[in-house]
Amino acid sequence: MLSGTRILVCEDNQMNAIITKRLLEKKGCIVDWARDGSNGVELFKTSVTGYYDAILMDIRMPVMDGLTAARMIRKSGRPDAGTVPVIAMSANAFEEDVKKSLAAGMNEHLAKPVEPEKMYEILSREITKRKNK
Repeated sequence: MLSGTRILVCEDNQMNAIITKRLLEKKGCIVDWARDGSNGVELFKTSVTGYYDAILMDIRMPVMDGLTAARMIRKSGRPDAGTVPVIAMSANAFEEDVKKSLAAGMNEHLAKPVEPEKMYEILSREITKRKNK
């Protein structure tokens, strides 16, 4: 299901990014890495419309946090800005944190450390939902 999908990983921690990238590539995903929210917004806005099938967004990052980045992506005015699945990744998994992620325009909230099977399941579900709209 995930093979051939393009995923943007916004993660400031290099080790977390490498692990996430390898887990996704193991399923056949094509992965781009943004080192902070600002870089993630830029990569999204400069890509061809529909290029990314989903975005995995860390919440706590320098330069621009994930909540702000998600809001900027959603408000970018691109045709795919409202449909690309944005999934929060955060060590903070309290109900209040999940609500903040959803309020910022994210589709789901994954707790860190990320369980690979849960990540695959959420990505597959959200990508499928988008394609069926």
